[in-house]
Amino acid sequence: MIPSANQAFKMSRIALSIVVASILLAVLVLIMTTSSLRREQAMMERFLLNEGLTLIRSFEAGARTSMMHYMRGDSPLTTLVNETTKTEAVAYIHIVDEQGHLVAAAGQWPQAEDRPGVRQVLAGENPLTTLISSAEVFEIASVFMPLADLSPQMQMRHQRWQQRNGVSSQQLVAGEESRRQVIFIGLRTSEFAQAREHGVKHSWIMAGILFLLGGAGFYFLFLYQGIRVSRSTLANMELYTENVIKSMPAGLITLDQRARIVSCNAKAEELAGKPFASLVNKRIAEVFPHWPSDLLDHDQPLLEAPLDCPQGNGEPIPVKVSGSRLQDQEGMELGTVLILRDIREIRALERQVERSRRLAALGQMAAGIAHEIRNPLSTLRGFAQYFSKQFRDDESGREYADLMIGEVDRLNHIISALLQFARPRDPDFQEIDPCTLLAKAAQLLEQDFAGRQQTLQLECEKNLTMQADPDLLLQVLINLLQNSMAVTLADGCIELGGCREEGGVRIWVQDTGTGMSEEEMEKMFDPFFTTQKSGTGLGLAVSHQIIEQHHGRFEVVSAPARGTRIDILFPPDTQRGSI
Repeated sequence: MIPSANQAFKMSRIALSIVVASILLAVLVLIMTTSSLRREQAMMERFLLNEGLTLIRSFEAGARTSMMHYMRGDSPLTTLVNETTKTEAVAYIHIVDEQGHLVAAAGQWPQAEDRPGVRQVLAGENPLTTLISSAEVFEIASVFMPLADLSPQMQMRHQRWQQRNGVSSQQLVAGEESRRQVIFIGLRTSEFAQAREHGVKHSWIMAGILFLLGGAGFYFLFLYQGIRVSRSTLANMELYTENVIKSMPAGLITLDQRARIVSCNAKAEELAGKPFASLVNKRIAEVFPHWPSDLLDHDQPLLEAPLDCPQGNGEPIPVKVSGSRLQDQEGMELGTVLILRDIREIRALERQVERSRRLAALGQMAAGIAHEIRNPLSTLRGFAQYFSKQFRDDESGREYADLMIGEVDRLNHIISALLQFARPRDPDFQEIDPCTLLAKAAQLLEQDFAGRQQTLQLECEKNLTMQADPDLLLQVLINLLQNSMAVTLADGCIELGGCREEGGVRIWVQDTGTGMSEEEMEKMFDPFFTTQKSGTGLGLAVSHQIIEQHHGRFEVVSAPARGTRIDILFPPDTQRGSI
């Protein structure tokens, strides 16, 4: 199954850094904007306060300067206020005495609920400020004392001037008491409002730029994350595909457009008998020269072509080759992919099936022949015994009669073997100790080994158990040992052993005899095939049948002049008694 490409979103370090940087940038812009607005507000207030104080000091100096003009009958305060308010930055000037009586005024006086009172201004040491947002005016209220710094002579002259101009003594005293006045100066804040508005616009522009940058950052973040997930998915897919190709039981070879090898898996290297380093960039005809030259020249896909893969000095490996063209998304040809399927096991199974089919046919025929021959044999044996009694005094006649009886018994033994082969009895499974069974077979043939001057070595792993028919399995062991004895010279050695094998049991017989060729190994279990002059060719056929009834199998390793080893493998289910 191909792994799903859906991956859970996982924030990488780079992506997390982008997010954190965007948040920090947004916070920084917000702090800078707020700080800029506050700084502009404080700067405006300080500037207007300084400007107002400058105007107040100018009024006071102007008032002191104009006192001499008062003595000559001039009244410049009102004129000074009016002229000052003509300045664009000054919205109004309002001067009142301690009782709140208007002394001089110019400009439009706005209403303000939070404006400080006269007594509040006179009681404070510092000027008071008020921001009147509705009129866009920054108002400064301060004590106004234009005569405070005059010399005593100037103050006396000012009093005489007031007396000459008809000011009564009560008004003179009142005038002395009203030297402390309050001046309200309103300065326009329109320029600062425009600057503030410009700053706000600038902040909005910066916020827009930040938003665009943040959006672009998040877009690239998700784009990067998508690329990262795609790369991870692609890497997983490549790893998965590579593992699938490596674990394929069939060989896989990819070719380019010139039929040169681009890649192959381990099974293909095994079939070619060469490593990939020596196969890459070679033409397929160079690696498998015995293959047809027009193997890849067909437009149709190649399906199950039976071919052989040479193995140096060894036996070629039979394979079935399938191939098809590789194309890209636009239909352009990229090359060819070949699938090489090893059919050695299939060939072995086919031979086994064919052998079983022949054995079944021979078994049916043998059963009929054995049935037809056994009755006449019984009659012949009876006549032979009769003639043996008749020629009791004739030694030569009695010898021929006994010879006839022996041959009839030999034929009867062959007929019994044929019946066992044609109609095998069902095994009587029981739990047995293979070592005990091997020892019994060795004991039964002990005299035969001694007569042939041959040595039998018995090796068996302890505590082995299995489910089997001891009589049938003993018959198989005796057949194998007798065959080994027949092909082993005097002073030779035959080994009989048993051990555990992948949960089951392995029993083997190995000799140092003449060995067998490939052709002899293929026919060794066929009925009536034998290489011995006195053999019937039924022993191994019956043994093969018995092992199949036990769900086991034979493994044979042999070579001429190198001896033979025959292994019997019983699977775990036989060990448990499951048939």
